[in-house]
Amino acid sequence: MFTKILIANRGEIAVRIIRACKKLGIASVAVYSEADANSLPVHMADEAVCIGPAAAAQSYLDIEKIISGAKGTGAEAIHPGFGFLSENANFARRLDEKGITFIGPNTRAIEIMGDKIASKKFAAKAGISTVPGHMGLIKTPEEAVKIAIEVGFPVMIKASAGGGGKGMRIARNEDEAREGFTSARNEARTAFGDERIFIERFITDPRHIEIQVLGDRHGNVIHLNERECSIQRRNQKIIEEAPSPFLDEKTRAAMGAQAIALAAAVDYDSAGTVEFIVDKDRNFFFLEMNTRLQVEHPVSEMITGIDLVEQMVRVAAGETLALKQDDIGIEGWALETRIYAEDPYRNFLPSIGRLSRYAPPPQSDVVRLDSGVRAGDEVSIFYDPMLAKLVTHERDRKSAIAAMQAALDRFDIAGIQSNIPFLSTVLAQNRFQSGNLTTAYIDEEFADGFNGVAPDAGAKRLLCAVAVYMCAVLHVRATQISGRITPAEPMPQNRVVLLDRDPHPVQIRPHDGGAEVMLEGKWHDFLSDWNPTKHVFEGTLDGTPFALTLENETEGTMLHYRGAQVRAIVCSAREAALHALLPEKTSTDTGKDIVSPMPGRVVLIEVKEGQEVKTGEPVLVVEAMKMENIIRTERDGIIDKIHVAADDNVAADEVLMSFE
Repeated sequence: MFTKILIANRGEIAVRIIRACKKLGIASVAVYSEADANSLPVHMADEAVCIGPAAAAQSYLDIEKIISGAKGTGAEAIHPGFGFLSENANFARRLDEKGITFIGPNTRAIEIMGDKIASKKFAAKAGISTVPGHMGLIKTPEEAVKIAIEVGFPVMIKASAGGGGKGMRIARNEDEAREGFTSARNEARTAFGDERIFIERFITDPRHIEIQVLGDRHGNVIHLNERECSIQRRNQKIIEEAPSPFLDEKTRAAMGAQAIALAAAVDYDSAGTVEFIVDKDRNFFFLEMNTRLQVEHPVSEMITGIDLVEQMVRVAAGETLALKQDDIGIEGWALETRIYAEDPYRNFLPSIGRLSRYAPPPQSDVVRLDSGVRAGDEVSIFYDPMLAKLVTHERDRKSAIAAMQAALDRFDIAGIQSNIPFLSTVLAQNRFQSGNLTTAYIDEEFADGFNGVAPDAGAKRLLCAVAVYMCAVLHVRATQISGRITPAEPMPQNRVVLLDRDPHPVQIRPHDGGAEVMLEGKWHDFLSDWNPTKHVFEGTLDGTPFALTLENETEGTMLHYRGAQVRAIVCSAREAALHALLPEKTSTDTGKDIVSPMPGRVVLIEVKEGQEVKTGEPVLVVEAMKMENIIRTERDGIIDKIHVAADDNVAADEVLMSFE
């Protein structure tokens, strides 16, 4: 067994691998860029080595710097995590030349399966069911359009070296094929240093289901059942679960057998994933094989009890798998949500800044958190926006969903925006809870984007009770401060709670540990130990536990609950009547400027000064957190002045272009 391992990655996966090393009694070495000098992995590892500037190309993708870090610290092996160099055959080959063990599969498997074009050809030759498409290299947008027409719309445009949703676009017509090819190629060049693109048929109503495989260096290969990964945004998974609510035993066995056959054909000797597209009739087609640990590996670990990182280390050290296929069962149900630093209310734009608060829900046998950040950490534009993976494991799917909802309710993040409101909304939908999933789920359910959800009647009762109870607690606190309120002065029982200007008459009778609250003519029992220092409010309403997060505002309190974001103000009936007379806030005129919605780097400028543009026309592309974002005009006009150039770094709200 190894005595010291270097982790060639960052963030939550670096933390995950460090924990596995501690479990095995192996010393760990973290590498870090200048932007990550104070990161959690650096704090947790036994040693840490700086490998360069913030840009990944000069740090986490620099093979020689990472090798130097391993040699300098005496690390015998390197775990690449996922992303970065995890599927880079040259990296694995250089490690072998330097006598350092690569904790991953052999280079032949990486070369064949890490290349989407080569892997599809290999799979087809091995008798694996594959998606129809064009596996040759495509050089120009015009060629992409021609091939897309031949394959038949809709098509998926994909980077050969892609992964994590990057370098992927769906095209339903010629214009989308032309634009999608350019964006996918640019994104692939930036993320992977490889701009090769191919096109395949997009299966309608598809489900994305993958099989976790595990092999050793003695010819043994098993699978650890499947994961359902159909809930995706921009081809990036955001909710995963194991097992799939769609598969039956027959299909599971057939998919597992094909996954093992493919892995065996390339002598696969580590943890890997064979991904399939499954249609509504449970016909399945090979999509790709990821020759690395997957982001969503925790759900497989939870239902099988197998530590995949530990197994990767043991296999790399030459051990024989101690597991047989008959040992692999399915225990309960696991669900994972990816917590991203992005603003769901602004079309999921990346959100950067300092985490002024970061308080995850408590971990337990049911709740697991894989995270790479802490309160006070800086979220930058340079890397993937994922902050954490929240996992729940319960006896069945319904219970796992309920546990996830409760955990998300208690996840307090401030300083940046997160996608938690969106995740909570998806989990609450009847369609999701029924298991009726496809990779088009988000496009279908949120065709107009995400604007939050309006609280239903039950949520409104809860929010009113919380608001008036908070007011009562603050009133008692004020009586204890000299000069604020006469100690004997009681809080008025009759109040009005304004939920975004919507009035709700309430009455409250406080008592130790809670209150009785009159809502809609009925008294309710309300219990809580909340105090003004807490940003997570927990309690019970009529015996049913709940939690929500809150932010104090200049007037009132912003309450966040299950996708709803509501400003609550507690006042008298007279004050409520006066509030109703206040004018509604009007939208702001955007004027003659096009501004950047986020910090980032200008990748491409699509227009010239003096050019006439129409509403919705793309004018430039800004890259942030490894994803390209197309900026479009919100009005017709003529471009008067372009204030930026390609490769410029821009700030949020910086003026990019001006109209005449």
